[in-house]
Amino acid sequence: MALTTLDPRTALVVIDLQAGIVGAPTVPYPGSEVVARTVELADAFRARDLPVVLVRVSFAADFGDVPPGRTDTPAAGGSRPEGWDVIVPELAGHPGDIHVTKHNWGAFHGTDLDVQLRRRGVTQIVLTGIATSIGVESTARAAHEHGYHVTLATDAMSDLDADAHANSVARIFPRLGETGTTAEILQLLAKTHG
Repeated sequence: MALTTLDPRTALVVIDLQAGIVGAPTVPYPGSEVVARTVELADAFRARDLPVVLVRVSFAADFGDVPPGRTDTPAAGGSRPEGWDVIVPELAGHPGDIHVTKHNWGAFHGTDLDVQLRRRGVTQIVLTGIATSIGVESTARAAHEHGYHVTLATDAMSDLDADAHANSVARIFPRLGETGTTAEILQLLAKTHG
């Protein structure tokens, strides 16, 4: 589906572009490309006074706040290096940005993201980040369920697994919103927001 519009109050929501994640080997794009494209989007949103939300995942030192459910694949335990959960410097340092810390895959559950968006009259979000099939997809699903229009910047996200990324982009995202490239979103933003 082609991109159709961006609502007057659209927010950019950036998932987990933080020190301990962007350096992981991801496909189809390296973390550095995901960051660069997200920076382009963030700059364009900020220039139009549209909200930019920087979401990071973090856990207590003892991992006491990790979701406790049983899974076939245990959560990665052990210690994290100092600063692993810090937003990358290319995106940090903008005082008007909204910061959300999550302890789950998705950015809505257990956070104030929905409140932050609704207070600002946001009706649509554009999503970027790592990993496509985990944090981005979980957030897209919840955004859709919360009644937001969802746009997914498919070249500003990447995954640890090529098949998982492809499945999200081809099969899941078209059911949750509209997909497009960074360039297409920037073009639409310029057209609809001057």
